Amino acid sequence: MKKILFLLLLISPIIGFAQTLKSFRNTVSDGYNFWLYTPPGYDSTVNDKPIVLFLHGASLCGNDLNQVRRYGTINALERGRKVDAVVIAPQNPGGSWQPDKLMNVVKWVEEHYAGDTNRFYVLGMSMGGYGTFNFTAAYPDKVAAAMALCGGAHLSSYCSLTKVPLWIMHGTADKAVSFSESQKIVNGMIACGDTSRLIFTKLPGMNHSQLAQIFYLDETYDWLFKHSLTDSARTVNRDYVINREVMGKAYQNLTRENIPILNGSTGKVVTSTNSSSPSQSSASKKYHTVKKGDTLSQIARKYHTTVAKLCKLNHIKETTILSIGRKLRVR
Repeated sequence: MKKILFLLLLISPIIGFAQTLKSFRNTVSDGYNFWLYTPPGYDSTVNDKPIVLFLHGASLCGNDLNQVRRYGTINALERGRKVDAVVIAPQNPGGSWQPDKLMNVVKWVEEHYAGDTNRFYVLGMSMGGYGTFNFTAAYPDKVAAAMALCGGAHLSSYCSLTKVPLWIMHGTADKAVSFSESQKIVNGMIACGDTSRLIFTKLPGMNHSQLAQIFYLDETYDWLFKHSLTDSARTVNRDYVINREVMGKAYQNLTRENIPILNGSTGKVVTSTNSSSPSQSSASKKYHTVKKGDTLSQIARKYHTTVAKLCKLNHIKETTILSIGRKLRVR
């Protein structure tokens, strides 16, 4: 009995301060499977927490929800970044993000969980950047602020984007999604006659994968939370700077081991499958076995890297013909 009491006393501080991460599969009709994070201090009877929708890129598509924890907001939370918000992190099984399906998920969460619907935000990278633009354009009166990293959009009109505080960031050395994709959106917004709510950050010399660091910055979430649908003019906050220097501190003050997160279904403390820091993870060697139909660009997108890096790691050229069965180092 004494041993049991001792164990309870040992575990209780961990349980008390742990936040909840719960997975939902086949829950929302015409929606997506998703993770839902509720922060410390969350009260199901009080709508005081902002709501964040994180949209991943193409490399995390599939039917294994654990993929969504490889990088981005959920991964940042697991590594110790504090985000005092309800976070929705859906998984796209393949293809482009569909705004209506995303809205179905958002509505379900808002019906079953407490959150401040006047402080609803969306952010995403690469394919998730495309999804951010498309969702924001479809629901400008829903989104208090949005952040799109190295993405693009194919919209018939960009005018609805001008209604929302929007921060667009793109690296000039991006070979996966050309910098011109973001520039096209900016030009479309300029043609609408109002860019007063737009921040456009050009990141000289930065490639596609480097922008993932932005999900680990306090500045990212602090900037989002400065906006609300109740703001009279919905002005954009320009007090924050994100550049190469700021991004260099993205992984500072993050715990190497994951902080405890409770599984909402079992009540057990769970951790991410990768306990190393992001910088250590990128340094570890990983290989891909070439399959029929593989191209360097497809492999680069899958592993969130660039063709140039693949060529350098494997001492090959962009024109090299890939033989089936060959092992390529991807990091």
